Amino acid sequence: MDCKTVKIGLVGLGTVGSGVAKIILQQANSIAAKTGIKLELACVVDTDTKSARPVELPNGILTDNINRLLNDKNISIGVELVGGTTIAKQIQLKMLQAGKDVVTANKALLAEYGSELYAAAKQNNRCIAFEASCAGGIPIVSAIRTGLAANNITAMYGIINGTCNYILSNMTSKNEDFAAALDKAQKLGFAEADPTLDINGGDSAHKLAILASIAFGYEIALEDIFVEGIENIAKEDIIYGGEMGYILKLLAIAQKEKDNKISLRVHPSFIAKDNSLAQVSGSFNAVSIFGNAVGQVTYYGRGAGMMPTASAVVADIIDIAIGNSAGTFSHLNLKPRAEVKPFIEESGNLVSRFYIRLMVKDQPGVFAQFSKILAQDEISISGALQHEGHGPNNTIPVVITTHPTEQSKVTAALEDLDKLDAICTKPVCIRIVDIPEDAD
Repeated sequence: MDCKTVKIGLVGLGTVGSGVAKIILQQANSIAAKTGIKLELACVVDTDTKSARPVELPNGILTDNINRLLNDKNISIGVELVGGTTIAKQIQLKMLQAGKDVVTANKALLAEYGSELYAAAKQNNRCIAFEASCAGGIPIVSAIRTGLAANNITAMYGIINGTCNYILSNMTSKNEDFAAALDKAQKLGFAEADPTLDINGGDSAHKLAILASIAFGYEIALEDIFVEGIENIAKEDIIYGGEMGYILKLLAIAQKEKDNKISLRVHPSFIAKDNSLAQVSGSFNAVSIFGNAVGQVTYYGRGAGMMPTASAVVADIIDIAIGNSAGTFSHLNLKPRAEVKPFIEESGNLVSRFYIRLMVKDQPGVFAQFSKILAQDEISISGALQHEGHGPNNTIPVVITTHPTEQSKVTAALEDLDKLDAICTKPVCIRIVDIPEDAD
């Protein structure tokens, strides 16, 4: 079979870029045998052309001059793996203007400037493919855009940050505190030297913005997403939650109501131990999606790392080379931001159950005091947990769970509880998320 050769230009030879180069150089013949497309790495651009890399490039293709890529008319696909939202944005725009289709893993850039970049691509009759921007090697973007296209997607629950999932898994199974689990994640390469964007929920929010936009057909802004990270999670709460039948995960949640209103949030969540997402451990990711026709489908796999992410990048390159991406991208129609804003639900209106831990003085009448405050804010207690024994300063932990109630009411109650003399530390509040399970 005659093969069509497609030349690739790669910008960014870091961890993922090296993985992409490795796959193209080592698997080109295998890919050609399956697809009839021979991928050729024609140009690699990086500011560092001296450091050793885990891949050996052909002589003459590594350069620090991006114009070599932009001016080469034979290069039809440009891959941006620089990261960030400034230089990377300019690189993508220049690639599109130079007539290149673009592949990217840059979730932050797409979350903040996706609409602008998509418009630029269409103006230049090009496409942008971004499978690797969300959940690493899991083909979640193509699943939503094509595999589930017949469905009205009503909800999405995702564990989409491997760093946070690794930390919470270790805190759960190995009784590590947050600092120890984070340190181990960094030593194993699951967490960056500066893990802020992971542990504060920002990385998950970027991915949720992309996934929710294609799932619901809305232009989503980061400001639409309520975000809370895991940096303040204590192992005591994981233990107490476990005794009550829950596992703690950082969830990215998107829900669509019958009136087309959507809620978008990232936060630590207690979920039932027997829920399928509760079984996702370590650095793995999973996304559970509910559609009106298909019911529940769950996608699971490695959400980060050199080769899983590189796998998704090369899959996008192949999809463009075959000709599929151009058609899919041309039909990416998102309701404009001005029309979407009224459909974004305010976080205070979101209804959930809650886990609340109070460190209270061991004295009579304390339970009655905080129960009265909860009742005043129309919050109903569904369960309670109290151990014998004392903590610091003659305090005891009291854990309560609530029936479903609005976030705004819980926020008000927490402020009132914090003022009680009988409560010695700031109350801890974690949401309980009841994820439905699709079963026969």
